[in-house]
Amino acid sequence: MSISTDYPSPVTVNGYSCKNCTDVDNAKKHIDPAHPKDGPFGVNRTDSAAPAPPAVKFGGALAGLIASVDPAAQPAPTQGVRLDISA
Repeated sequence: MSISTDYPSPVTVNGYSCKNCTDVDNAKKHIDPAHPKDGPFGVNRTDSAAPAPPAVKFGGALAGLIASVDPAAQPAPTQGVRLDISA
């Protein structure tokens, strides 16, 4: 009798593809089985090219809120640019 530690087909746990019980245990802790040293949610990731996950992602009516807060996304103001102090 042969005991295999690998699943016949990968299973998905928390969005991670898992091939064995160790991968499933890591995925339940939100640790990527392909990169377990990165830690939960990839907080210990050393690859500087990988984007950091957003802290908060708004949806629904608040989805456009970030664009209104970002000064680079707003047009230049037309009022209050010049101040006349000669009076």
